[in-house]
Amino acid sequence: MSLSRRDFLAASAVTLGAFLARPLDVLASQQPVFTPIRRNVGTFTMRGGTVGWLVNPRGVAVVDTQFSAEARVLLAGLRERSRNRGVDVLLNTHHHGDHTAGNGVFRGVTRRVVAHGMADQHMRRPPQPPQQAQQAQQPAAQQQATQPPAPQPLYPDTTFTHIWSTGVGDERIVARHHGRGHTSGDAVITFERANVVHMGDLAFHRRHPVVDRAAGASMRNWARQLEQVVNAHARDTIYIFGHAREGLPVTGSGAELLQFRDYLGAVLAFVERHVAAGRSREEILAMRAPLPGFEAWGPFGQAGPRDPISVAYEEVTTGA
Repeated sequence: MSLSRRDFLAASAVTLGAFLARPLDVLASQQPVFTPIRRNVGTFTMRGGTVGWLVNPRGVAVVDTQFSAEARVLLAGLRERSRNRGVDVLLNTHHHGDHTAGNGVFRGVTRRVVAHGMADQHMRRPPQPPQQAQQAQQPAAQQQATQPPAPQPLYPDTTFTHIWSTGVGDERIVARHHGRGHTSGDAVITFERANVVHMGDLAFHRRHPVVDRAAGASMRNWARQLEQVVNAHARDTIYIFGHAREGLPVTGSGAELLQFRDYLGAVLAFVERHVAAGRSREEILAMRAPLPGFEAWGPFGQAGPRDPISVAYEEVTTGA
């Protein structure tokens, strides 16, 4: 049965070093890629969540840092592009380790580290045993070969509740919090003059997202946020996605954000329909086929506490 946009709307990890992204991200290509986007803003991809950067004649800014080994490559590339300038500001879109584990590499390099207050709280909590076990899946010898010793964590020294902004050279950077989404501490980072917006993990491009309910995620509010962000920006805004399906770009337009909004609504509607039909959690989780209309996302993976079907079931049955 097809669902209208109206139906969709109506329906509508953790600490430093924790590997909450799916294995596709953890084991992704190690080749670093710096990609300019517009007006001194670009992306860096290697392993983990997409990094955003700004290098202009009077300043440098970074959004997220991936893991420590990748952060060293990132920093070297930034120094080359900026003629060895320091970093004016490092912003974290949220607390997950594939976006923040490289922060320590920027100790003594960046003047400040900025994140939402809830992201800061999550970042400072010790890893939970399941996350430690997930990190330990890689053989010890391989970890030593691929990951040099990690530096000490570098936490935010500046936090905000709703909005924070600063100037870096002739660019204005604004960080906004729209409430619960992928976590309870997500920030949307806008480079105003470049008209580029870093969404962090509020944007997964045609792939099933990680939904960190333990850290305050809300799929319903997440869907609303995506529409709010698109409505608040120009039609030609370029958005940076936290993750993309293999082979797809990590940047795009508001159309991709609205498509992801519809996907979240479709997941909630799918679960809501089967709960109303009296099906159990186990029966619903066993339905792993792609959602009609969203085949590009592929079948759902193995059920787990951050799987969108599992989280949707919690939201539908608890109302929270």
